[in-house]
Amino acid sequence: MLKGSILQRLEAAHKHTTRPLNLGVYYKNTLVALCHALEDYILESQSEPIAIVAFQQGKWYLQEADRYSAIAKKAEAIAIMATPGSGFAEHPTSQKDNVALVSLTPDDPVAQEWHLIIISPTYTAMVLCQELSEADYGSQGQPESDLERKFYGFWTFEPKLVRETVELALSHIGKYDQELQEKLTKKVTGMTAEFGSHQRDDLGKVVSRVVEYLQTSQENLAEPFSVPFSRELDDNLVSNETQAFLRMAQLIDQADAINPMAAAEVAGLAEAMGQILDLPAWQIKRLRLAGFLHRLAPSLVKQVSEEENQAPCCRLVPSVEALRIMPRMKAIAHIITHQGEHWDGSGTPLGLTYDRIPLESRILGLVAEFQHLVTVYKQDDNQDKPLAQALAECQQQAAKTFDPKLVDALSLLVMGMQQGMSIEASQPKIAAGMWLLEDEVGEEAKIVLEEVS
Repeated sequence: MLKGSILQRLEAAHKHTTRPLNLGVYYKNTLVALCHALEDYILESQSEPIAIVAFQQGKWYLQEADRYSAIAKKAEAIAIMATPGSGFAEHPTSQKDNVALVSLTPDDPVAQEWHLIIISPTYTAMVLCQELSEADYGSQGQPESDLERKFYGFWTFEPKLVRETVELALSHIGKYDQELQEKLTKKVTGMTAEFGSHQRDDLGKVVSRVVEYLQTSQENLAEPFSVPFSRELDDNLVSNETQAFLRMAQLIDQADAINPMAAAEVAGLAEAMGQILDLPAWQIKRLRLAGFLHRLAPSLVKQVSEEENQAPCCRLVPSVEALRIMPRMKAIAHIITHQGEHWDGSGTPLGLTYDRIPLESRILGLVAEFQHLVTVYKQDDNQDKPLAQALAECQQQAAKTFDPKLVDALSLLVMGMQQGMSIEASQPKIAAGMWLLEDEVGEEAKIVLEEVS
């Protein structure tokens, strides 16, 4: 990692903290899809964001200059960093009042980076990457195809991290243009003060757009790429589709001061329940992923009419609906959609009863409620047995809200926990890569989740 680059400075600031950055490797094709999705959402957003971009060289900026002409009409301000050349400064987009060019010197480490940093009153997002050096490519050498180029870094929606990176980027811009730094700092300060309660709503639409663009990139994979490369790129794209949802779920947890570990703890409980019920490994891993994503619903599930209830599935807001259009994630969408169903048919969204409710949905609904109750009772100074009390409440709802056999299984799990058994509640290594591999078993697809470190 190049010393003095924005990515290196951010990584160094987090290296010895409780939240170090998890960096991954991305193909250029993946980054193009990610950046285009985030850029194009600026055109749809009701807010007027600030965008700070690093294009490496002026020629890469020229490929996107027409796009940025449209983006500039919606953005509050755009700052573009790149080494000059190839008509970098002469393009009409560069002449717009709210577009500023920062001509990097060739020896500037940021000239080897590819960044897109967006901050608005309603959402934040960024892609932060640095191209691999010749030594990093090893014996294979640098690729001949432009789309086979690789970059090291990460992307995120996390507001605090994005704002921290904005400060680093503005500091770097100040080395070239202090007046521009001061102007953008003032705008960012005002925008940060406006950042409010609508961030999650916009975020769901951004996630949907990211997944749509990544899938389009998958569909366009074709010759002249070799089969091994096509498979690697396909895996890279799928990994990032999954990351989009995991990042959104992570932000939902972070926004909950009382229960910030809900996703990780529910995932651990769901996995343990699967083991007690002796479910196959592929189904347990699917349950674990559904646990990480369970907070995308049921609060995000729209109300459906009686006529719509006749359909095989209910309508969701864009972020959850996007799960369904991913072939490898349809089962996960189905699980989290129906976790609000009740054993007696009084639940939502379709009022399913008994075994008509998917097994994983029944498990997820039960352990999510149990985890919530345990967290509530832990906050109660007068309650010294939160596990027992939470279990008692779930038992009261057996044969009403919850499958009675699953409540019995939960009782065994709680007994083990009371005797010292620990449930793993670790966050997934999102940026390092979450890979989905698909296999057919009967009528359903086995969805296997694998962490790549």
